[in-house]
Amino acid sequence: MTDHKEDSLLANWKCMVAVIIVSMSPFQYGIDYGLIGGIQAMVGFLKIYGYEDPNLPLGWNLSPTRQQLISSLMVLGAVIASGCAGLIARTVGRKSCLWAACALLSVGNIIMMATTHIGALYAGRFILGLGNGLLMTFSQLYIQEVTPARYRGLALASFQFFTSIGTLIGTIVDNFTAKRNGRSAYLIPLGLIYVVPVVIVIGLIFIPESPRWLLEHEKPEQARKALAWLRPHPDRVDEELSAIQAGIDQEKVLRSEVSVWDMFRDPIDRRRTILSVAAINTQAASGAMFIIAYGTYFFEMAGVGDSFENSCILTSVGVIAIILNTCIITRFGRRRLFLITGLLLCGFLQLIIAVVYTTKPGSPAASKVIVALSVLYMFSYNGLIATYAWLSGGEIPSQRLRSYTFGLAASVGFIGAWLATFTAPYFINPSALNWGPRYGYIWFPSCMVAAVFIYFFLPEIKDRTLEEISEMFEAGLPARKFKGYKCVGAAALAAAEKKEKGGIEVSTEEVVWRDPKAASESAAVVG
Repeated sequence: MTDHKEDSLLANWKCMVAVIIVSMSPFQYGIDYGLIGGIQAMVGFLKIYGYEDPNLPLGWNLSPTRQQLISSLMVLGAVIASGCAGLIARTVGRKSCLWAACALLSVGNIIMMATTHIGALYAGRFILGLGNGLLMTFSQLYIQEVTPARYRGLALASFQFFTSIGTLIGTIVDNFTAKRNGRSAYLIPLGLIYVVPVVIVIGLIFIPESPRWLLEHEKPEQARKALAWLRPHPDRVDEELSAIQAGIDQEKVLRSEVSVWDMFRDPIDRRRTILSVAAINTQAASGAMFIIAYGTYFFEMAGVGDSFENSCILTSVGVIAIILNTCIITRFGRRRLFLITGLLLCGFLQLIIAVVYTTKPGSPAASKVIVALSVLYMFSYNGLIATYAWLSGGEIPSQRLRSYTFGLAASVGFIGAWLATFTAPYFINPSALNWGPRYGYIWFPSCMVAAVFIYFFLPEIKDRTLEEISEMFEAGLPARKFKGYKCVGAAALAAAEKKEKGGIEVSTEEVVWRDPKAASESAAVVG
């Protein structure tokens, strides 16, 4: 890898512009989570979809079933859309999928804003989820495939940054409109949902399709033009294209046909699938989804200070964590320093919050402690888990099965989020179990199990190209040996095979990828 100024972030400005445009996709997802939690604590919304209850702080409440469906139907739509990503990507490019997602978002929001009927509201939430599922999945696929290896972590950090900014803006707007009378209290926030799709639709016109997708679909000239636009050095484009093509060809040689079952049929692909799914699901395992989806309602019903202000503080701290994260993400690995540390911190913070509330429920002192610990929790989650979960899960899949594997991982991740948002009302709603902050007892063991899994099974792949990652998986390396392994490269392997076919002696270094035993021995020497 060259570290000269010519390969600096500034030199790659066009690629970063493309990344920023596509990274606005999760802004919409963040806005939705930021809005929906606050909307459910607005009297103007509850008067239409809830019921009056003078015994509660707001004087109104929402039934657990409606609360579940309003929050979880969006996630369920995302599960279905991301789960179909592999099939869609067979014929449709990344940009076309993002355009389709923006159209679905607009349709879903029109229904939500026009109706006062709960059934239509459910339909709007579901359609919105379909759009969000396509946005979240195909925007990350695009970023993974166009960004240079050394900046891939930074690019995906910007992805999480936009998620947090969207959540923050949604929460702040809720705070200012909550006290309005009538439907305008929640219609004004819902109007924000149109902003991002318009920006993305226009921005996509000016950036190229993913070169990797174009090569996979046998469009080499278009791929070359796309990569030439994305990279600062035209003289290096052919070299990078050759490396990408060699990796694609090698995967085709090893496994000639592509189907959804390939994710599980071959041991190597099965391992990559399990790791990708597990990495993304560390977000759900941390328990953050219920705080993001129901934070305002959670604080309101638990009597913990000013609920809207607390939610704004929590989200602001999350944004700060992401900003700090972008300063260090390219320097440190994803595995031990961040994911494991983040899961341990989030688990113990949830446990302490639950214990404090159990000991002194509703007391002013306990309320202050719970808010303070919630702030630390959100900082830990956004700074140490959120970014690295999607990053690790996106880097691991093979190029041949990338849309299938990442689509499945995103879908299962959304299922985890759906389970959290669907079951949370049973625990925190006063008309159900009314656990409030004691809900943390559920998430402590979840965080511990996830941390143990990451420690033993997730490999470190920082600064590796996608082709190098494939090489290491093909070599059958254990997770602990990825970091120090010296890659040979698909191009070198192809040359070695040609020599071997021609009866020419092939060196051990040239066949290290093909021979897992040799690869492991080589890794042991290096690592």
